[in-house]
Amino acid sequence: MLKETHQKMVYLASRSPRRAELLQQIGIPFIVLPSDIDETPLWSEMSDQYVVRLAAEKAQTCFAKLQIDKADLHPVLAADTTVSVDGRILGKPQDDEDAFQMLASMSGRWHEVHTGIAVATEDGVKTALSTTRVEMAQLSDEKIRAYVATGEPRDKAGAYGIQGIASTMIKRIEGSYSGVMGLPIYETSMLLTQAGIVVL
Repeated sequence: MLKETHQKMVYLASRSPRRAELLQQIGIPFIVLPSDIDETPLWSEMSDQYVVRLAAEKAQTCFAKLQIDKADLHPVLAADTTVSVDGRILGKPQDDEDAFQMLASMSGRWHEVHTGIAVATEDGVKTALSTTRVEMAQLSDEKIRAYVATGEPRDKAGAYGIQGIASTMIKRIEGSYSGVMGLPIYETSMLLTQAGIVVL
């Protein structure tokens, strides 16, 4: 196990402003180092397995790049989030109609939000999974289209952001609110601690 260090620097393998905001909340300085990988699900891959695999691949890819570039080696934190309805993976919508269909499929029922987290160091990659059940209110077609028209769903898994306007459509959750946002704080702090980063 790596020795603990008070140099709390990490690389964040994500362009997500929500993940950046959550990492700031726990006082960890970071540099954004996006990782572009193929995010196509494997055949018969379960949604929870999918997000953990992608998070691990993002972290590994970024850490390998740092080694090749002979850059300062700090832990690389990566995450991936998806929404699952009846076992079907709902990623980011391709267009407004796709967003409408996703939201309609979740209207008036429960769905799951899976977030995989990974931290890469010289010791390898460690992963964790956060799964949260979310109950969405019954939504009329008019309400869904009005929400889609705001543009909020376009870059979000499952076509909604729980921290935004969509909060008015969520009846309750069972699990991690920060996990639904894209970076579960508890699991993230556990992985960073294992990587030698002191999280107070």
